[in-house]
Amino acid sequence: MAFKKVRIKDAVGMVLGHDMTKIIPGEYKGPAFTKGHIIQEEDIPHLLNIGKEHIYLLELSDDQLHENEAAQRLAQAVSGENTCFAPPSEGKIHIIAKQPGLLKINREAIIKINSVDYAVVSTLHGNKTVKAGETLAGVKVVPLVVNVGTIETVEKIAGQYREIIAVKPLQSLKTGIITTGNEVFYGRIQDRFGPVLKEKIETYQASFVGITYQPDDTAAITQAILEQIKVGAQVIVVTGGMSVDPDDVTPDAIRATGAEVITYGTPVLPGAMFMLAYLDGVAILGLPACGMFSKITVFDLVFPRILAGERLSKQDFAEMGYGGLCLGCKECSYPCCPFGK
Repeated sequence: MAFKKVRIKDAVGMVLGHDMTKIIPGEYKGPAFTKGHIIQEEDIPHLLNIGKEHIYLLELSDDQLHENEAAQRLAQAVSGENTCFAPPSEGKIHIIAKQPGLLKINREAIIKINSVDYAVVSTLHGNKTVKAGETLAGVKVVPLVVNVGTIETVEKIAGQYREIIAVKPLQSLKTGIITTGNEVFYGRIQDRFGPVLKEKIETYQASFVGITYQPDDTAAITQAILEQIKVGAQVIVVTGGMSVDPDDVTPDAIRATGAEVITYGTPVLPGAMFMLAYLDGVAILGLPACGMFSKITVFDLVFPRILAGERLSKQDFAEMGYGGLCLGCKECSYPCCPFGK
């Protein structure tokens, strides 16, 4: 690569080979002039005002790439399902969600790519819900010009993975609630858990199919689960009775259905007494009382992934312990906070 240095006063009619950045502290940072701009006489005062006495024209060899082209190839290498990317600006490209859903980031791939000299892939945390149009990642290369081999190395790494940055749509799965406890079943107290959970289910765009109430009786709860499956429920949330108290029989009732228990207990607070099981493809969630008292719990980490079609494993729950402590902030900013990251 070679640079040809030209004084600003002599640059009228020449084409910029790179973006020129303008910075106004606290107000603006962005391109003052973009790559491909033909310099006009009236541009000279503006260029001088941003500290440019000269421009540099690029002369690239066959084995070199301009930062914009390199960034485009980098973006293409890491973009997956339901993502797109904007045109480059100052050598950087943003990867954007084409539709709402669950963001999936292959952390291993991102680390490997960022280990390549001059490659930059900066992402949000994965397993969070995102909106259409939301920025998911930014990619660029560090210098103005890189060797083709740098990008080819990145493309080779990316080719080892099915998808690196993707958005999985959330399915509107039919979700039912079974609220357990003698105090509610016999009308001694009003149910406050069910309405809160119904609202949360609908927030995630799932289809709420109803709620039933059962006493602290293993056989009754088991039968209620099987009946909800029979009428088409795809996810069942069983609330209450999840502690180690002898009267809390919900875990036993879930096991009695014949379901495969993935976990009883999670390294997430709130949500340590949570249970997940599967019966004939139906996810059965045993949700402890924290789901009523805490705004965000393990449910918010698990339910969107189920709606996205994932079948969670014991390993998935083991990994939730890192970042699995919710501090119960006075003003909740979830999912824009460390919980579940």
